[in-house]
Amino acid sequence: MSVSYIVRRFLIFLAIIWAAATFNFLLPRLGGQNPIREKLVSQSALSGAVQVGLEEMVKEFEGKFGLDKPLWQQYLTYLFDMSRFDFNYSIANYPRKVLDMIADALPWTITLLLVTTILGFVIGNVLGALLAWPGSPNFLKYVMPPILMMSAIPYFLLGLILVYIFGFYLGWFPMYGGYTTGTIPMLTLHFVWDMVWHSLLPALSIILVSTGGWALGMRSLMVMTQGDDYVIFADAMGLRDRTIFTRYLMRNAMLPQVTALALALGQIVSGAVLVEVIFGYPGIGTMLYQAIRGSDYYLVQGIVFVVIISIGLATFILDIIYPLLDPRITYRKA
Repeated sequence: MSVSYIVRRFLIFLAIIWAAATFNFLLPRLGGQNPIREKLVSQSALSGAVQVGLEEMVKEFEGKFGLDKPLWQQYLTYLFDMSRFDFNYSIANYPRKVLDMIADALPWTITLLLVTTILGFVIGNVLGALLAWPGSPNFLKYVMPPILMMSAIPYFLLGLILVYIFGFYLGWFPMYGGYTTGTIPMLTLHFVWDMVWHSLLPALSIILVSTGGWALGMRSLMVMTQGDDYVIFADAMGLRDRTIFTRYLMRNAMLPQVTALALALGQIVSGAVLVEVIFGYPGIGTMLYQAIRGSDYYLVQGIVFVVIISIGLATFILDIIYPLLDPRITYRKA
């Protein structure tokens, strides 16, 4: 792989980041709402205070956040700040900075979704490969209908079902939050177990759905690969079934799945937003939902920009390492 190709792909990566960041800047402003005014009015209504001097307060905070400037100046300031990962202050949670809030929520989302994505990928691909292999046990044919059903259920709907059955009706698992209310977060064995206990239901809802999707994709790829010439030739040579299954079928059928895994890993930051909202999990999804409801421009921009960077970076890395995974792929001109 030439250096010029890597440079060219990196420039494309930067162009994609710029285009996505531009949309990220414009979309929150299309609604025409004034987040400063809405926040001050809601606080005044909750406190019962008379809205005296509201307009002066709105102008003061607009100047503080730079919302009193023309849109093109806001855009240039936004690009400069994004290049330094300076996401400004949160409007709804002032004086907290957006970067600090993202740093607090990001470990929760990465821990939950990284584990569930990898587990779903491994379990789903092994199960899908066995479902397509003629020499697999007969009992696996009864696994296919539940997999089809699970793959068609959205994350959040399955989450609601699990909350009702195992949280509300049976009372086996907690229904809400990332840890017990009133607990002080600290790195102790008791707190870690409390976190794991609260994450089981949201993790289970993601794993069950994603496993079905990975299994169906892998099964289709295995069925197509079984008819390739090299597989037929390997069988004619008398190679063992296990060798054909692992080295000829699974190894080649996994390539498209690896591509999908790289994109899935890039989307870990955004993840199953509604799953986190349903379970009240203190991750990026819940924070993004609250930011959208509160018209918190800077928090929305910061979270979405991190998502854009993660997906773009995952795609860029995949482009670079894909020829190493499959030597048949080359980016050189013929």
